[in-house]
Amino acid sequence: MNENEIIPRLNSVFRDIFGDDSISVSANTTSADIEDWDSLAHITLMDAVENEFGLRFKMREVSSMKNVGDMINLIAERGR
Repeated sequence: MNENEIIPRLNSVFRDIFGDDSISVSANTTSADIEDWDSLAHITLMDAVENEFGLRFKMREVSSMKNVGDMINLIAERGR
């Protein structure tokens, strides 16, 4: 799986979780770029991403993510 396959699916998840159809994530997107992306939303987001891609992130992976690019890299390595 590559970035071009992952980003459209992530956009769908982000739009659903944040209720904003205008969200378009990139590798450089961070929580500062999305108004409602707080710690509670982050937990919900991670769960939705895991369900979308059929994987489970380790706690250390989640805490080390600095941007959506880090998430994309993990999904590309392990996702389906």
